[in-house]
Amino acid sequence: MSVEKVRGGGVFHLRCFDADGALKWEASCDNLVVNTGLQDMAAKYFAGSSYTAQFYLGIYGAGASNTPAAGDTMLAHPGWTENVSYSNPTRPAAVFGAATLADPAVISNAASTASFYMNATTVVGGAFLTTDDTKGGTAGMLFSAADFSTPGDRAVISGDTIQVIYTFSLSAL
Repeated sequence: MSVEKVRGGGVFHLRCFDADGALKWEASCDNLVVNTGLQDMAAKYFAGSSYTAQFYLGIYGAGASNTPAAGDTMLAHPGWTENVSYSNPTRPAAVFGAATLADPAVISNAASTASFYMNATTVVGGAFLTTDDTKGGTAGMLFSAADFSTPGDRAVISGDTIQVIYTFSLSAL
């Protein structure tokens, strides 16, 4: 009997540029696909109906733990708080290109990077992917979240721009 398993995961890559366009810092962090994201992916793929969804990227601030948990939703995520210190009227869209035909199959918004135009001095501790574009909104489905690893939270000031690339891959095991 042959059994094949699939493993999936994503990575957030953030770059912060100052007002003159110079790179200040960059960070990559593996995400946690939360339970609502796993359920949504399985239900939409195997439901057999047409499905379209727009995804949006968000950032969150510093905190005591800044730890995403499997049970997090957009309504309740006690381990982190969204950072809305940017001038964009909504969360930036994650515009994904075509998935690769390979093992792993990879999809990314690298060709259309999401940008946050910071308008305050603040701290960024991680990023998340959701189906709701409302800054600070609690509706929609939370797909995944990721906390910065060492050295942890990053400082930004008004005038900085944070670019976010999200890459998701599925591989056969």
